[in-house]
Amino acid sequence: MSIIFKKIIFGSLFSSILFFSCEKSLLDTTPESSLSSSTIFSTAKRIDGLVNGAYDALKSASLYGGRYLLYLDVRGEDFINVTGNVYTAYESWTNSYTSGSNDVNNLWTAAYSTINDANIILNGLGSLSEGIISDSLKLQYIGEAKFLRALSYYSLVSIYAEPYNKDQGASAGLPLRLEAEVNSDNNNLARSTVKEVYTQILSDLDSAELLLPNKYSTDLLNTTHAHKSTAIALKTRVYLNQNDFDNTIKEAQKLVPQTSAPFSTTFGVLHALQSDITNIFSSNYTTTESIFSTPSTTSDSYSGQSAIGYIYYVNKEYYLNPSGILNTSIWSSTDNRRNLLSLSGSQYLLKKYSKSSPYVDYIPVIRFSEVLLNYAEAEAQLGNLSLALNLLNAVHQRSDANYQFANSLVSTKDSLIATIWKERRIELLGEGFRSNDLLRNLLTIPAKGSSSLQASSVAPTDENYIFPLPNNEISTNKDL
Repeated sequence: MSIIFKKIIFGSLFSSILFFSCEKSLLDTTPESSLSSSTIFSTAKRIDGLVNGAYDALKSASLYGGRYLLYLDVRGEDFINVTGNVYTAYESWTNSYTSGSNDVNNLWTAAYSTINDANIILNGLGSLSEGIISDSLKLQYIGEAKFLRALSYYSLVSIYAEPYNKDQGASAGLPLRLEAEVNSDNNNLARSTVKEVYTQILSDLDSAELLLPNKYSTDLLNTTHAHKSTAIALKTRVYLNQNDFDNTIKEAQKLVPQTSAPFSTTFGVLHALQSDITNIFSSNYTTTESIFSTPSTTSDSYSGQSAIGYIYYVNKEYYLNPSGILNTSIWSSTDNRRNLLSLSGSQYLLKKYSKSSPYVDYIPVIRFSEVLLNYAEAEAQLGNLSLALNLLNAVHQRSDANYQFANSLVSTKDSLIATIWKERRIELLGEGFRSNDLLRNLLTIPAKGSSSLQASSVAPTDENYIFPLPNNEISTNKDL
């Protein structure tokens, strides 16, 4: 997104950032004022507004407002496209993006905008904020900014760059922008390697873990703002992406110290699975299972083709592939997760995002069930099948209490890992995991289709295995 860095100045950037009082919801988005670089860090309220503005940037429609999840899930084999609409991720479904595609450019721009907001906060929380806020609050804000930067870079590197496991991160990654960009001086920046980007992500998350609070004062803040467990949970995802199973386990054990169910965190926010998964997608978005989510309110939500609920559920642009995970033997008819589907004629729709206009669904970014599955996979990869199965059973039996995996599905390392991967497709369906689960394991993206629309398979050696770099960046970053 260097095009944005190149065309903004401090004043124009901050005139577009949304400010919030401490008492307001994160997403009450009435601008307080336009502020210059000399005054932006002059009051505690304005600094708090900057931090909340960075969270709001992360909630861009093309990023964690929902469409990023859509892009990554429909690349896989579990959804069938109905409309052929390029505005609702058809190019992602067919894996036919070009550098000029709107989705490719808008996602890149949204993520780098969040990164730049984080960099501005990190840069300004030095002498400019001296004496304005307490040292403890300053450290918290630094931790939040580093978490947001890490999540944004991870989101980019896992789709615009070759998988880490292709060559242990030696491939070209992303322009690694770590300073606030407020003019055109630093337009040109070469791509760091994938390994260098991952190193920065993990460095930011290690720092965030140390600086963030154990918890906040309300369930809403615990869900919508990063705290210590949020950084740890994201590290389990990042390390798993690198096949660093030892460190995946090390981080997971901080949140899951038990070796048998019930599993839960024992400090800060006491994260645990909820008894009914459907509640966390319909009636209570701020339970302890939701480690981090991006919220919507009636005054700040997306509509039409920008809303993931409109695409999946209201306008019925995708349905579940009857030959995909919907038809797997481990997803039985008694599984409560089938209540997150809706039968429309002969087709099943995803209704995790089922609110009608104004589409106030919260978008799940990290859930406790993912941490358990990350942990289970890492343990299985290292041969600890007993603990891996305990973790897997906790997730599956939460929704299907009497289900028992057939011995043939869990008795060997390879069979257990394959079953965990299937469980991920059931549990995390529609939450943006399928593309990366294929890519991190260097698996072919399967073909899929209907009588009217088809998408070919994509091998790891194919050019369209990853997203192309966007024209916006190519045209303005001469060192790319």
